[in-house]
Amino acid sequence: MKLSHLTTSILAAGLLIGCAQAESATEAAQAKTAEAAQKTTDMAKDKTKDVMNASMEKPSAPGVDVSTAPAGTYKSEATHAYITFQYLHQGYARPTLRWNDFEAVVELNPEDPTSSTLNVTIDADSIDSGVESFDKHLVSSDFFDAEAHPKITFTSTALNQIVTGTGRVTGDLTMKGITKPVELDVTLNKVGENFRSKEPMIGISAKTRIKRSDWDLGKYTPLVGDDVDISIEVEFIKEE
Repeated sequence: MKLSHLTTSILAAGLLIGCAQAESATEAAQAKTAEAAQKTTDMAKDKTKDVMNASMEKPSAPGVDVSTAPAGTYKSEATHAYITFQYLHQGYARPTLRWNDFEAVVELNPEDPTSSTLNVTIDADSIDSGVESFDKHLVSSDFFDAEAHPKITFTSTALNQIVTGTGRVTGDLTMKGITKPVELDVTLNKVGENFRSKEPMIGISAKTRIKRSDWDLGKYTPLVGDDVDISIEVEFIKEE
């Protein structure tokens, strides 16, 4: 039986409509699947962010309380004390340098921890980049001028919320005879005692960012970054 041209056209149109509807249904299903996947991803990101924020807000070691430590003078334990810093070098890398010789002293008042004090003294010529020729340049008059200014010092002026967990220490940083205020973000890691000597101990981590040009150390900026990130890790042990 032969179909008329009209019938053939109707059948063809129906077939096209059916295909279009099927494609639309497939695209809608794919869009819904993609949307669901994106929602799952976003929820996972939000959950991760919440966990990270919560971990940042909480003390790194719950229960650590500096007021439980005996009052007195605590000095940095030389084999477990580090002051390092980084800067951006021509946009290529962030070198890590350190000072080898320094002493940090805490005068702790556990009954009123915010009245405690922190003093740090660094030998400027003990800077260590791992490259001797570079170290000589750093201690020259181009940078730290260690011969004229042999000491770098930090003297606390305020301790805020340094009782448990985290807080801030504000103080005066002096380099090359220039003194400016600096704020340290501090984490109280542990309060306890040395497992051998049984002497009381306190462990802290601290970070800050300064602009080296504020202390007349800005040679080669902006080719070499002006921002310097300082990291401090110190174990303090009580003097007998």
